[in-house]
Amino acid sequence: MARQVGADAVIEALGRVKYPGYATDIVKLGLIEDIAVTKPSGVSLTIRQASEREEVMKEIAALIHHALTHELGIEHVELKARRLEPELGEKTGRVRLEGARHIVAVASGKGGVGKSTVAANLAIALSRLGHTVGLLDADIYGPSVPTLFGVQSERPISAGGGRFHPIEKFGVQLVSIGFFLTDKAPVIWRGPMVMGAVRQFLKDVIWNSLDYLIVDLPPGTGDAQLTLAQQVYLDGVVVVTTPQDLALLDALRAVKMFRQLHCPLLGVVENMSFFVCPDCGERDELFGHGGGERMAGEEGIKLLARVPIFPELRAGGDSGTPITVAQPEHPASQAFAQLAQQVVAQMRD
Repeated sequence: MARQVGADAVIEALGRVKYPGYATDIVKLGLIEDIAVTKPSGVSLTIRQASEREEVMKEIAALIHHALTHELGIEHVELKARRLEPELGEKTGRVRLEGARHIVAVASGKGGVGKSTVAANLAIALSRLGHTVGLLDADIYGPSVPTLFGVQSERPISAGGGRFHPIEKFGVQLVSIGFFLTDKAPVIWRGPMVMGAVRQFLKDVIWNSLDYLIVDLPPGTGDAQLTLAQQVYLDGVVVVTTPQDLALLDALRAVKMFRQLHCPLLGVVENMSFFVCPDCGERDELFGHGGGERMAGEEGIKLLARVPIFPELRAGGDSGTPITVAQPEHPASQAFAQLAQQVVAQMRD
């Protein structure tokens, strides 16, 4: 007698099917839409066509068929593909951004891990290596670059036609939504407005022959990240985390998102990695040990730097003079210099 199974069992079986080339399953990626269990022993599925490559979709179909027929004993499997605008980065119209040779995004899975501080000091460290550098603050809801560089009261110079020149400070060309806000009111925007702002920054800023454009992304995996990844060619992504498990879980989501968008992952920065007592010199790992290194190893990417906790690092950001400017020989500055060297080493012309 033919075996009848329920939709829950089908979902469970499909949860073991990995998207080709990734560690994430097709259920978590949202590729499975409609499931209809038919009698006497059949299943009809609608799957989202996440790839333009026919061989990828054929492989997914074969994996689904095997999971349902061999594991669940289902005799008849019908698959329907629903064609969508690509969401996994296979076809996005990416272009090289005019005026920028390399684009590197700095991302995080959650807020509060020091992503903007890392982005600012990475930009300055790259400049100190002799490169021409820009920093685009795409953190629409929480722009930090004006404060980090002490330029809250400055405004970009118009070039006409809706285009404008970036502000320059400490050898870095700067653009931020914060330059266009006149008070401390929150930015209350829906997704399309965020995406439009990111597109405008990419299109309307006149960068001056950059070797590197560092993009400080908002935390999480939302509209700004998708817009950037689908509009321009990213040469790499740096993911910032702290060592504790909660931050690592969110950082892992960011890693997987950029993998799904087919953006090169340069590696992980473990921020707030450890604290050295100024009196006794004892090292204390306040947020745990080796979390960033462990995650990088599990995901097959590099641990680019471990940035320690120092009061001077926080004070530099609050005062508008990042530590790589205020104290270039400081251990934290040396960690950012190491990060800049790692980024440069992975770039291709």
